[in-house]
Amino acid sequence: MSVWVEKIWPLFKLKARYATTSAMATAAEYGIYAALIYWLLLQPTAAHVISYTCSMLINFVLQRFFVFDVRRKVRTVFLIAALVSLGAITLSSVLFIGLTSLPFFAKNHFLAKGIATGIVFFYNFYLKRYAFEKRFL
Repeated sequence: MSVWVEKIWPLFKLKARYATTSAMATAAEYGIYAALIYWLLLQPTAAHVISYTCSMLINFVLQRFFVFDVRRKVRTVFLIAALVSLGAITLSSVLFIGLTSLPFFAKNHFLAKGIATGIVFFYNFYLKRYAFEKRFL
């Protein structure tokens, strides 16, 4: 096995676990979002913020047990992760609001939410890794 593979493979496996737990949290987020939109008849932006907050909590628990090695006090990790998530929800909301201001995405708000989710994935991975493990790479 080459040196390159030996260095890249652990990061790939970590990102795969992160992607799996993120997909689970995102599925919950989209389910909550749909329920808020179609059952409680909330506006898309309000439903986006509420569903994102719920998925943040789900994602923290999954990442704590299945993705990252906790190298800080759990309380400290949660506070840093919450700050990262606050930045992520801000970024995600700005992207979502910007996209849904366009006529196409106003009619396809799930697509706008998907694009915002994809962009925020990478922001979250590296900053959450720092929160849990005290390192970026």
